Amino acid sequence: MADTKKAAQEFLTYKGKPLVRCGDEIYYGSMEDPYVIRMQIKSKKNVNGVELADKVTVQLMATDPYLSPRKQLVKSSEKNGLYLAMDIADIWLERALANKV
Repeated sequence: MADTKKAAQEFLTYKGKPLVRCGDEIYYGSMEDPYVIRMQIKSKKNVNGVELADKVTVQLMATDPYLSPRKQLVKSSEKNGLYLAMDIADIWLERALANKV
């Protein structure tokens, strides 16, 4: 039974930080940290029979539950493709966690 609890808490990681997808939203970072990245896939395109993210909104958000949703949003940008979105997401999150926001 302990093995099932451990397996349920393991997430896919990118550069050592959790990466969780729920539908067209991807969260990057730990909710225990002061900041997390939310990526929303706004549009998709079909390439050789595979559906790929086309437009992705990247948002750096504070995880403080006492802030209003408007104040939780620190930075926002829209990127073409998931690769560019993940690239800027990693940079923003590293800087925010190093207190260089």
